[in-house]
Amino acid sequence: MPARDRLPDCTATLDDGRTVRLSELLESGPAVFFFYPKAFTTGCTAEACHFRDLAAEFAAAGAQRFGVSRDSVETQSEFREKYNLDFPLIADPDGRVAAVFGAKRLGPLPRKRQTFVVDTDHRILKVISSELNMDVHADEALAALAARGRVITLPEEQPAAPE
Repeated sequence: MPARDRLPDCTATLDDGRTVRLSELLESGPAVFFFYPKAFTTGCTAEACHFRDLAAEFAAAGAQRFGVSRDSVETQSEFREKYNLDFPLIADPDGRVAAVFGAKRLGPLPRKRQTFVVDTDHRILKVISSELNMDVHADEALAALAARGRVITLPEEQPAAPE
């Protein structure tokens, strides 16, 4: 899905087994959903840990983080625990969540490594795609969140010159 599109509401299963709606996840602020191919692999671990290490920056931006992969609830839970990830992981073994976001590949191939910055109104603010640079996902998501919060100050209107 391209930026500025709105995501439909859908359900997702968190690594603790709870089923939640996308609309529930967006109630407390914007969210960053990063899709990765497989838990415990080198690249996916580096990406998830980079999101973890930027916890303070995401908190300052008022944003939540969610990792999403085709792994089972049990695998996601183990991955989260082993690497002390301070955010929920979404188990998406059937690819339904990936399909809603447009991050699903055809057939049995692992899903795309993509990140979606989503505002509270379900509008996609930014889509980040990189299969090889694990840090770019969190870094660019933070930049998109910063741009979301920017206030543009217009110059004050100048009084008309006397005639």
